Amino acid sequence: MKMGIAALQWMIFMIAAAIVAPIAIADLYQLSAVETAGFMQRTIFVLGIAGLLQGLLGHRLPIHEGPAGLWWSVFTIYAGFIGVLYTSNIEALQALSGGLLVSGVFFIILAASGFIGVLAKLFTPTVTFVYLMLLVLQLSGSFIKGMFGISADHPIMDPWMAFLSLIVVIAAFSFGRSKVMWIRQYSVIFSLVLGWGLFLIAGKAPSVGEAHGWFDLPKLFAFGVPTFDSGVITTAIFITLLLITNLVASVRLMEGIVASNERSDPKRYRRGGLISGVNQLLGGGFSAIGSVPISGAAGFVTQTGQKSIKPFLIGCLLVIGITLFPPIMNIMSALPAPVGYAVTFVIFSNMVVMALKELKKITAGEENAYLVIGISMMIGVGVMFLSPSATKGLPAAVIAILNNGLIVGSVFAMLLEQFFLFREKGLSFRKK
Repeated sequence: MKMGIAALQWMIFMIAAAIVAPIAIADLYQLSAVETAGFMQRTIFVLGIAGLLQGLLGHRLPIHEGPAGLWWSVFTIYAGFIGVLYTSNIEALQALSGGLLVSGVFFIILAASGFIGVLAKLFTPTVTFVYLMLLVLQLSGSFIKGMFGISADHPIMDPWMAFLSLIVVIAAFSFGRSKVMWIRQYSVIFSLVLGWGLFLIAGKAPSVGEAHGWFDLPKLFAFGVPTFDSGVITTAIFITLLLITNLVASVRLMEGIVASNERSDPKRYRRGGLISGVNQLLGGGFSAIGSVPISGAAGFVTQTGQKSIKPFLIGCLLVIGITLFPPIMNIMSALPAPVGYAVTFVIFSNMVVMALKELKKITAGEENAYLVIGISMMIGVGVMFLSPSATKGLPAAVIAILNNGLIVGSVFAMLLEQFFLFREKGLSFRKK
């Protein structure tokens, strides 16, 4: 019984976190209602398989997979190329499917070469602190807008939604800190159900869409045979390098929570990288959005205290299963977005606590660490304030990077820290 509820909690959390991206991208590419439903089904289906493969064969940690923000950026950029580089929306989507396949192959090559293990060593407490703080800062705006009911179609704040979201936030914090163990363990599902109920009573919950059948298998190459061009291939290679940063950060965080008293598994990053490559191939094959291990899983586990991987694996199976049944998928898709944002807001607040714990690990003799943090945070946050229109005309890969302050700041933190370490070694060598 407990295992089933925990698995259901994982399932609802994974789906709630994955619904927004495919709907937003489908709108950009002007897909029909049927095409949008299929795109969402295939994306969530791939995410379920990706999490299951990682849990069984990859890093073997309870980290759910979600639509990669970097791929989301690339899909958004390439929508602007329709009518310029591509004659139709479907032709652009075929090219992006090809890019995902290229990314999968490159991911596997880098993992097999041991590159990911080398990168993992660069995630010191300093870099991890910068990564976590930038992650929270980058997403905080989306959380607040979502809880206020602000979207592209509705740019004005909805006071009722904001009030109900506040109730959900307070409830989620209360459930997560309850002295009753079973309430704390299932705090996420309680919060989601409570919020959904409140929005239904207030008449703010979306209606359940009509299903066109009871059973539907995801289609391979739904947009047609993938195509390959130099621009997409170059973009895919750059995106892969940056996705590895997300992978390493997510694994390192969860490893510290779940396996804190055990020795770190040096092969975990390589296995995780190989499976991530397979997952990118699945994304390309099923014409979906590329996936990545989500760092927010660490906040979820901290909030619920559910460190066991078994409920997570069952949750992935449930995610895969319900995507095959459109009526159930439509019910899950009717979860009010502000409820999902409110619960995720609480989960990500735990990430700030984790960041501060990483800061404590920096010893007094590492005075350069604080300079690295200051410079990297300024660069990362500064990039977040760049207007998307400011990067027009640049290559797609460069635009995707400059639209992501998290990656820019984290990479700068790595480079700066290694520069200071190299300089200190050179000075000590000269003194000798």
